Amino acid sequence: MAHAYRFGVEEEFFLADAGSRGTPRRGVKAFHAAVKNRMDAAERELLQSQVEICTPPSDSFPEAGTRLRGMRAELAEIGHAHGLLVFAAGTHPTAAWRRQATTPAERYRGIIDDLRIVGRRSVVCGLHVHVEVPRPEARIDLKNRLMPFLPVLLALSTSSPFWEGQRTGLSGYRLRAYAELPRTGLPELFSDAADYDRYVRVMAASGAIADASFLWWHLRASVKYPTLELRIADSCTRVEDGLCIAALFRCLVRHLDRHPSVHAHLTGASRGFVMENLWRAERDGVRAELIDEAAERAVPVAEVVAGLLDRIAEDAEALGCRAQVEHARAIAAGGTSADRQITVFEAAGRAGSTERAALAAVVDALAAETAAAKRRRKA
Repeated sequence: MAHAYRFGVEEEFFLADAGSRGTPRRGVKAFHAAVKNRMDAAERELLQSQVEICTPPSDSFPEAGTRLRGMRAELAEIGHAHGLLVFAAGTHPTAAWRRQATTPAERYRGIIDDLRIVGRRSVVCGLHVHVEVPRPEARIDLKNRLMPFLPVLLALSTSSPFWEGQRTGLSGYRLRAYAELPRTGLPELFSDAADYDRYVRVMAASGAIADASFLWWHLRASVKYPTLELRIADSCTRVEDGLCIAALFRCLVRHLDRHPSVHAHLTGASRGFVMENLWRAERDGVRAELIDEAAERAVPVAEVVAGLLDRIAEDAEALGCRAQVEHARAIAAGGTSADRQITVFEAAGRAGSTERAALAAVVDALAAETAAAKRRRKA
């Protein structure tokens, strides 16, 4: 029987006070208690103004989409009952890091004790996707060879154009903020699984980390599961966009697993091109031009998407997610959450709103779009 390359999706959300649209100062404790009581698949995050949901392992995108929409709708309902808005974005448009309260859990206390100010400044939310690998020992090789595809996945997910009430000029500021943390960013080009195992062993023995779950790279081998975990994407405001990123990643894992020659001999220069492309994706989102190492030229994201879809067409067909991966064309043409946030912000400004009111309009739009599944279900 063919391997299913089962996947799971984790989505992180921000909370905002429904009145001020800033970091909530009331209702958070009761909100989290209600979420814990009603939702088995929801968890608290580092900050009290965050919440996370996750899907169980699945081989069906329609099933995963139904679960995610249902959980988003339930979070919105619980939030409404406690005077809170719940929304998906890479950064909170109005939140100030100094006003954040951390979640009182042992793991999070340990993280803050270790990271200090850079931990408290990590006011970001991401989309994480797990994909099972037939041979878990192959994950380090796959991780290396997946690196050149990371920038386009980031570009398609960008949803963080604001930081602490300011327009950053970037489509994806989240990774700039997250880069303050140690052991983040692009993974090293490990020579093989033994090289990676030695790295983890020495890091743990020296007290740098407790285990490999404290390696917060854009892409990593899971400690708990036989999966590769994608961590580069911003939290996607629209469910459809997040499912598209998950489907693209799942197809890429299958494609590279079945074609071991693809990106088999990456060099330091190769990694350098990925780093440059990540910056371009952060800055310009789907309007970026990414360096094609083989062609030695810069290529628009829409063209990169077209080539990627051609490459994984057979994989998408085999995994039953052609519709989900094809949605990447619509994102590339119509823009990401970052583009829509800027549109709302600029429209409010043209209408005479203050900057503060324009940012509040962005938060309102994010919350409405995040919970759009609720409205469709009632229609």
